[in-house]
Order: sequence, then structure tokens, then C-alpha cells
Amino acid sequence: MAMRESSLPVALRPTGLGALLRRAARLPAGVLFAAFWLGAMVVIALGADFLRPYSITAFDLKARLMPPLLFGGEFAHPLGTDELGRDVFSRLLLSIRMSLLIAFFGTLIATTLGTALGFLAAHFRGRLEAVILMAIDFQASMPFMIIALSVLAFFGNSLPLFIGLMGFHSWERYARISRGLTLAANEQGYAAAVRQLGAGPGRIYGLHILPNIASTLIVSMTLTFPEIILLESGLSFLGLGVQPPLTSLGNMVGYGREYITRAPWIMLAPAGVIVLTTLSISLLGDWLRDRLDPTLR
Repeated sequence: MAMRESSLPVALRPTGLGALLRRAARLPAGVLFAAFWLGAMVVIALGADFLRPYSITAFDLKARLMPPLLFGGEFAHPLGTDELGRDVFSRLLLSIRMSLLIAFFGTLIATTLGTALGFLAAHFRGRLEAVILMAIDFQASMPFMIIALSVLAFFGNSLPLFIGLMGFHSWERYARISRGLTLAANEQGYAAAVRQLGAGPGRIYGLHILPNIASTLIVSMTLTFPEIILLESGLSFLGLGVQPPLTSLGNMVGYGREYITRAPWIMLAPAGVIVLTTLSISLLGDWLRDRLDPTLR
């Protein structure tokens, strides 16, 4: 009887590209699609400057509103051109990089800030915990879009400010998770045991508690990442996000809405990327949750 690959000793398991392909073939089709799409997005984001055929600020009024290749356009502009004759494909590549950059650093800031505040609340308790919990409740009760619109309208807009503002989205989620799981770790006893051995707070939280709650935080990050992409798209659509000459997916959708009847490809190309990217991250997040949650094994 053929033995399952996972039941073989580590030294006898097949290795190399063939084994990797066999493991990948056993993954659900949705996860494979999500991994492929997100991998393509990362490659595009890293190599956008080398892949784009034109500058995003180069315009040609003679070629304005040229249709895509599939609708009778030319090979020189496979996704058509916009109202100023700028190449939609070139702008789409740089927009993907900008949107992924904002979402990545926004998610990283939210995770770091929320986890640190959750650890502080669980460690000091008392008044500091009450203040942090009050801030969490305030953040959860106030629609973030209103906060973002107020900050951008009052302080103006710049890319560092915009990324920092995205980092304040959903930090309270990580604060609640890290605080609750830290209190549970103290109840389980392993954190108290390490503390009795003389370990300091930095070692306890950084080397013992954080690795045990990392899987939950990673799954939460897969939820925050697409939320920030959609939030950035909405703010850019309203004209308060990424400002020219920079471009993002929401920025392209915002400019394309005025030509939706005459040149729908200007808006549909970035809108399709937004939908597929957020869908892929959600599919991958569901799969990671099932893989990392010990109660589902």
C-alpha cells in the first residue's frame, strides 16, 4: 500500500520542484489563484519602473481616449489611453505599486501600534489599561472615514501623512486581540513561569507571548490589508488620497468616472485590479485561518 507523503520520515520525503508542485496541486483552486495573483502583484510592484512602456506624465492629445487592444486599439497601448493620451497600462503598473505600498505600511503600523498598546494594557492594568480601553472604544465607535476626511481636510495631504493615517485604521482590533491573548497567556501559566525565572518584560512579550499569538495577528493582517486598499481607493476617489503627479488605483478610478460612458476602460482596469486583489487576500486569509487555528485541526 502506498504511504502518504506526510507519514514518511523527513529524510525519505521527496524534495525539490516536483514535491513542491505536488503540494501546490493539493491546495484549493481559490488559494492557488490568490497566491498566483498576489505574487504577480508583488512582481509588478517591485518592477513597475522596468515594466511600464511610457512615463505616467507623458501625454499625447492625438491619441487621447484610444480604446484597448481588444476593442480595436493598437499594440502600443494595450489598455488604451486616458483623456490626456496617457498610457493606461503604464499608469496601472505604478498605481498597483502605490496602493500596495500604502496598504503594506498602513497594515504594519496598525499591527505594531495595536499590539504594543495591547501588551501595555495587559501588563500594567489599572489606570493605563482603562485609558487604552477607552481609546479603543472611541476608535471603534467613530467611523474611520470621518476621521480621515477631517484630518486630510485640516492638515492637508502628503504621502507620509496619508500612510500614517492609514496606519491608524483598525489598530484597536490588534489591541483587543493582543490584550486578550496576553491575559490568557498569564492564566495558562507559561508567562508567569518565565517571569519567575527572572526574565524581563521585553523577553517575556517578545520571545514567548508574541510567537504564540502571531498566527492570530497574521490572520487579522489579511483582513486589514484589503480594508486599507479599499479605504485608500475611496479617499482617492474623493480627491483626498494620493495626489498628482503620483497615481494609485483609487486615483485612476476617480479620474475615470467622468469618462465612464465614452471610455470605460480608464476606470474598469484599476477597478478590476482592486476587486481581484482584495478577493485574493481574503481567500488567502481564510485559508491561513483554517491552517493556523489549532481548534480546527
